Amino acid sequence: MTSRGKPRENGKGELVVEPIWISAILIVVLLGFLGSGLWVALSLLGAAYVGLEFFSDAPVGRVMATSIWSATSSWILTALPLFIWMGEILFRSRLSEDMFAGLSPWMSRLPGGLLHVNIVGCAIFAAVSGSSAVTAATIGKISLPALKALGYPEDKSIATLAGSGTLGFLIPPSILLIVYGSMAEISIARLFIAGILPGLMLVVLFMGYIVIWALLNREKMPVTGPKIRFIERIYQSRRLIPVMLLITAVIGSIYGGVATPTEAAAIGVVGALTLSYITGFRSKAVFIQGLLGATRTTCMIVFIVGGAAFLTMTMGYTKLPRHLAESIDALNLSPYMLILVLTIFYLFLGCFLEGISIIVLSAAIILPMMDQMGFDLIWFGIYLVFVVELALITPPIGFNLFVIQGLTGRSIFYVARVAWPFFSLLLVGLTLIVIFPEIATYLPSLMGRP
Repeated sequence: MTSRGKPRENGKGELVVEPIWISAILIVVLLGFLGSGLWVALSLLGAAYVGLEFFSDAPVGRVMATSIWSATSSWILTALPLFIWMGEILFRSRLSEDMFAGLSPWMSRLPGGLLHVNIVGCAIFAAVSGSSAVTAATIGKISLPALKALGYPEDKSIATLAGSGTLGFLIPPSILLIVYGSMAEISIARLFIAGILPGLMLVVLFMGYIVIWALLNREKMPVTGPKIRFIERIYQSRRLIPVMLLITAVIGSIYGGVATPTEAAAIGVVGALTLSYITGFRSKAVFIQGLLGATRTTCMIVFIVGGAAFLTMTMGYTKLPRHLAESIDALNLSPYMLILVLTIFYLFLGCFLEGISIIVLSAAIILPMMDQMGFDLIWFGIYLVFVVELALITPPIGFNLFVIQGLTGRSIFYVARVAWPFFSLLLVGLTLIVIFPEIATYLPSLMGRP
């Protein structure tokens, strides 16, 4: 009698490999492909092919075709290119300039002054872009030079941008939540709504930290300018009105049940094009650049989703999700301990992979297990976004670190070091949604049944 998990022979003298060994082989193959520098999507496809070709009797070509087609033809994904295009349009417009000018009068008198513009500006732009990298780049290209010229500490200017830029994946519309929703087969609208309160919670945590730091370090802050009258503040904020209307139209139409996420994305694109035209960006070249940028990003994401779907099918043949769930169940871990283990696992992945890759690589294993153990998949989607946000400012592959490095010329490790307080605040936010899951589930519950 053989020990569990080791290769054995069946009655015909043929070698039978246990699921756990097949899974281990596939993980090694996948890591080998990724380590060689191969694209994430091709690495997923390669590992899936090896699994089906050598460890099953399934027709590889047919399984690959059906799994990829089923995943990439999902109606849920139609919102993806539209939201990405909306962000690309606004990225190339005067939005960041308008936001800095409109927010400055309101933030200048707070302890911390215009450092709050990075936080609130990223939160607002996150509501129209869906991407953390685009959010950080758009706000940073205006705010960092302006803050430096006004005498604000460089480390805090960079830190607020690095931390707040991560909001692009949490505050709806979120590209990451669209990908997660398509893989988990749950409502994108409910996921979007679930991200609102956690996003606002992070904004409060970030601003609260800056207020406390500024009060304790008054000597490092520049001298505040003259007090601006209320009427003047409103007048200077007039350029924010179109952006706020666009956010209201996109998010409000979803929450009000007037439009699906895809229809809301189409509204957003029309609004972004109109806003871009009004603000003077009528160049054909800019229009084409935005369209090509959205096409490239969408193709990259959909390619990864297709590869992940093929690998998910292969994992089904190896029975890895079921075996892993049984193994974890045998450990009798409490829900909190399980979440702690998963957080460490995702932070490890975040050292080497970007956000979308983290989601699709782990979905085949983690999602069935979490569903089987009774976790709310809406809440789990928000949890995943939090750990991906942590990964965005974790060296050596934190994407936001690369974006800010390009804007400042500073080393990626300097950016990571000064962003450490915001990494800690993200951990605090993650802890709060684990202890109080209602922060993520309350608003979706008001929408009634899915």
